[in-house]
Amino acid sequence: MSLAGVVVSLIGAPTDIGAGHRGASMGPEALRVAGIEEALRKRGLEVVDRGNLVGPRNPWQGPVEGYRHLEQVVAWNRAVMEAVGQALDAGQFPILLGGDHCLALGSITAVAAHCRQQGKSLRVLWLDAHADFNTSQITPSGNIHGMPVACLCGIGPQELTHLSGDSPMLRAGEIRQIGIRSVDEGERRLVREVGLDIYDMRTIDEIGMRQVMTQALYGLDENTHLHVSFDVDFLDPSIAPGVGTTVPGGPNYREAQLVMEMIADSGAMASLDIVELNPAFDVHNSTARLAVDLVESLFGKSTLMR
Repeated sequence: MSLAGVVVSLIGAPTDIGAGHRGASMGPEALRVAGIEEALRKRGLEVVDRGNLVGPRNPWQGPVEGYRHLEQVVAWNRAVMEAVGQALDAGQFPILLGGDHCLALGSITAVAAHCRQQGKSLRVLWLDAHADFNTSQITPSGNIHGMPVACLCGIGPQELTHLSGDSPMLRAGEIRQIGIRSVDEGERRLVREVGLDIYDMRTIDEIGMRQVMTQALYGLDENTHLHVSFDVDFLDPSIAPGVGTTVPGGPNYREAQLVMEMIADSGAMASLDIVELNPAFDVHNSTARLAVDLVESLFGKSTLMR
């Protein structure tokens, strides 16, 4: 899509309700401190900061029937779904400032509903170290930030699989996962059964990031809404320590920049999540600053004069 005249709507969701570590609730403010609004304005965009959504506090309890904080996760995702949906209905470009990755349930549900209403095709790029295709039977932790893709594909508790009333909200063929390098054994079997399109780090090492992104973006056209769900732990922890679940062996800075620039080149991106930034583990807000730098590249900043 052309971003000329498009209003970017920043939507904060300050919660770590689905995570296994405290601290992602501080992510939205860390991104603001790192200058995300100013960086986007420098790209020539009109930006409106809608502030932070309000939801239930994190009770920090153990799993109940396989899920931690299910009621609270539903409440937060409904708030996200409504806010993102309102932004899309107003013709705006929503950027969700997370918060943990369970919140992608709400944002992608809103995007999927918008695409159905507008007759658009949907493509989701899931930039993450994890496949997030767990179920309560697979993971003993019950942390729902490890389950959003499964729930979006109709596998999980009805409160989440039917967040908008429709299920599945996402077909496996509509999502491409990039940078994956931590998948539980049961989760591995499940993603194979479903046929999820995963570009793990071995694939990236073997064929290179350029070829991976060429394949992941293949088939986009002017009628495609591209949603990018950017989990900061997608990046190698040597450059991005400020996350709760670091996994070694991720993309380096140059590879990450290429990912973002090729997404920008597609011209199809129309909504974005930035999630799992955890200032409690960061060093002088360096991870937040890196995330903002990469988001600038998503909106057209190039490392070369092109």
